[in-house]
Amino acid sequence: MPASRLRQGFCALAALAAALPSQCAVCRAWDAGRLCLDCRERFIPPVTRCPGCALPLTQPDAPCADCLRDPLPFERCVAALDYAWPWNGVIGQLKFHDGLDLVGALSALLLQALRREAPPPVELLLPLPLGSQRLQERGYNQAWELARRLAPPLALRCDARLLLRLFDTPRQSGLAQTQRSANVRGAFGIAPGRAAALRGRRVALLDDVMTTGATAAEAARTLLDAGVAAVQLWVLARTPRPSQA
Repeated sequence: MPASRLRQGFCALAALAAALPSQCAVCRAWDAGRLCLDCRERFIPPVTRCPGCALPLTQPDAPCADCLRDPLPFERCVAALDYAWPWNGVIGQLKFHDGLDLVGALSALLLQALRREAPPPVELLLPLPLGSQRLQERGYNQAWELARRLAPPLALRCDARLLLRLFDTPRQSGLAQTQRSANVRGAFGIAPGRAAALRGRRVALLDDVMTTGATAAEAARTLLDAGVAAVQLWVLARTPRPSQA
């Protein structure tokens, strides 16, 4: 059976499982979904975030010092929560342990953050693409799984084949900021013959976790070079600075 057919079947089973009563992925209590209300309220405290990089701020309505000094190429950056316990474990289940039954609950957290933050409107939602080797190993792109569930309630068109990952790069974990930027330089491109679909559009990139933003920034520059009017970054989780963890 082709791998694509297997992935479709697995996604259908995951969607069916997500619709049934199940244990909360955090506290293991039985609930109507995979993330119970108590855990969502307890472990996602209200946070004022930098509009440019989504790091927590002590003062609202102004970018952080890093964004004032060296802004990322995002019109707006929105994160639902911090990449810290217990969410790092939950997202790890999604990414590395076939946790597709978590996608619906996690995309709902990002939808809630977007409705709360009310960023400028966009016309197109693009998942950050994986390299072919990593996609083959994992069997799915978690950013696409989140994006395709987030798009309908926002009435957005979602396209997983417009922005391409041109080659696999070493993992970013453990690299310094300058090394991360160099590691992904030139890694993205626009699908042949599709540039016209981007010109003048306002686009949101979606990823599961933002650490330094180097990968998403490289993708955003690729889109801007192709004629996109503005790029936002929407992420499920933002890695805090060590001093904020």
